[in-house]
Amino acid sequence: MDRIYKLRQGSDGRYAVERDGQLFWLTGDVFGQYGAGEAVPAGSHACMAPVRPSIVVCIGLNYKDHAAEMNKKLPAEPLVFLKPQSSVIGPDDPIRIPSWAGRIEHEAEMAVVIGKRASGVTAANAMDYVLGLTCLNDVTARELQARDVQYSRAKGFDTFCPIGPCIAVGLDPSALGIEGSVNGERRHHSNTRELIFPVPYLIEHVTRFMTLNPGDVITTGTPSGVGPLTPGDRMTVTLEGVGTLSNPCIAG
Repeated sequence: MDRIYKLRQGSDGRYAVERDGQLFWLTGDVFGQYGAGEAVPAGSHACMAPVRPSIVVCIGLNYKDHAAEMNKKLPAEPLVFLKPQSSVIGPDDPIRIPSWAGRIEHEAEMAVVIGKRASGVTAANAMDYVLGLTCLNDVTARELQARDVQYSRAKGFDTFCPIGPCIAVGLDPSALGIEGSVNGERRHHSNTRELIFPVPYLIEHVTRFMTLNPGDVITTGTPSGVGPLTPGDRMTVTLEGVGTLSNPCIAG
């Protein structure tokens, strides 16, 4: 299994691929045929968000325990909302906590990175359109979410979509452990086998009405355990086989 990182180099960053614990500069096309080139000097580069999606498609209430904690009925079909590109940040980038927006909460999630143009995809071949999996934190202004009819404002603040640290290629999304912690205290603890709508179904559902392009992201919902974030906190999302995404919180 490969893990693909985007490392800070130049204005746009540079891709590297991890194989057997060693990082190599990626050659070729990350969304096509790629290989491993020269070794990356140890400790020489920090990570960026592994993709800059044109759109982040989010799925709400996709774990039974989270629906229960939010006092909501299980959805009959996936609940879809969007996050803007401007909300995306990478590992160790700060989440800005706006003082005027009320309670801000974390949501640890598994995210799917699309590898090629996807429209009208069936669940049976949906995984052929996936580059890999990554971690995502669906940061939410909870009081604004309750006040608004839709989720765009509550979910769409700048810095409210940390993604990373890498894209794990070839990983089965159906039974992966997922955890979220704040300042080392575990708040989320679940497994993707608890998803109400699994990844292939989500890809089929979304691409019925929306074309997804390489680098776009579908995030699959959060398990129970959502809770507050305040300036000075550090939030981590850990997904089995992928790694840990960690971000500090600052006043915004």
